[in-house]
Amino acid sequence: MKYPLITLSLLLSLAACKDNGPQADAYGNFETDEMIVSAEASGRILELNLEEGQVLSVGQTLGRIDSTQLVLKKEQLQAAIRAIAAKSPAISAQLAVFEKQVNTTKQQLSALKREKQRVESLLKSDAATPKQLDDLNDQIVLAERQMDVILEQRSATDATLSTQKSGLLAEILPLQKQIAQLEDQIEKCHIVNPTAGTVLSTYAEPGEIATFGKPLYKLANLDHMILRAYVAGDQLGNVQLGQSVKVAIDAPDGAMQEFPGKVTWISSKAEFTPKIIQTKSERVNLVYAVKIEVENPEGKLKIGMPGEVRL
Repeated sequence: MKYPLITLSLLLSLAACKDNGPQADAYGNFETDEMIVSAEASGRILELNLEEGQVLSVGQTLGRIDSTQLVLKKEQLQAAIRAIAAKSPAISAQLAVFEKQVNTTKQQLSALKREKQRVESLLKSDAATPKQLDDLNDQIVLAERQMDVILEQRSATDATLSTQKSGLLAEILPLQKQIAQLEDQIEKCHIVNPTAGTVLSTYAEPGEIATFGKPLYKLANLDHMILRAYVAGDQLGNVQLGQSVKVAIDAPDGAMQEFPGKVTWISSKAEFTPKIIQTKSERVNLVYAVKIEVENPEGKLKIGMPGEVRL
């Protein structure tokens, strides 16, 4: 978010007023991109460690907003999930009963088939009767039918229990989503700085009630300053994007201190010279705004400070 600052503007004609040093091609004031950081949660501000002029880093935790009600609501939802989960059928335990019946029936079938083989051998030597063999065949058929019944019951029970469990899970899923939302809201109760910069203004204090969107502080990255200046139409051809220029500010004893700069923006529309220009002839001139990016590692450049541009 950008906030307009006092924009400079003196044109080339003003440069002739300087009696010493090289003449400037344009004048302007320094500005920078500013950001207002707002609260992302509502509640009492329990802690906020902020001072104007403080340099902040990305991700730095500055304070927190009371999240007691959010935590209690989260615990309530977790208890509801546990209550629903307690109703969930123990599918494995109930199906284990059928597994035992299946294993028992398999053992019976195996024993009957071995006995059938033995009787068939005895029948060949007239040591057994055909009725014994018929009885064994009947028992085998009965055991196989029992196996089919057990498997059908197991399948039906499995489907019923799975349906019940799916219904319970369908009740739990919305609660889990609500918990995820609460966790996000609880996390946003921590006031975390989103970008590196210097605190310009503070708007809140510990103990105050914060609401969602309430401004907490304003910061700007003062390591990169922008000089907004205005160039006359007849000079516009001498200005290009990416062009390196010299930017100068006032220094002690009437000297000027220079900084390297680069043209990063040129307005596509002409506008009248800003009203701070004094003479009537200058006020009716059409000019073009330009932005020049200047590195400010030592912090000598300040917001609103005037500067000169030398192409």
